[in-house]
Amino acid sequence: MTTPDTPLDADGLREILRKVSDPEVGINIVDLGLVYGIDVKPGEVRITMTMTSPACPMGDMIMDDIDAVLDAALPPGDKVYVDLVWEPPWSPEMMTPEARKTMGW
Repeated sequence: MTTPDTPLDADGLREILRKVSDPEVGINIVDLGLVYGIDVKPGEVRITMTMTSPACPMGDMIMDDIDAVLDAALPPGDKVYVDLVWEPPWSPEMMTPEARKTMGW
């Protein structure tokens, strides 16, 4: 559990990233399966993620939202790196069961 006196860990950051939704589908990027990994080091966070497709028209908006929620949650001066990858390619199987249910799948 994270308190104001302890740094955020990967699970805490994953919860914060649930505030970021893909505006096209209205599901957060974690439950949508876009976040592949979170690596936390002192003063640095590295997120490995993808988009639903390389031509995702909402990619810039999603990246801006990620910056906004992490800037609000992390100490000033912490560096955030978001590595956008295309392998493995995203597929609906990466969604949580709840997200698939929301989509009617």
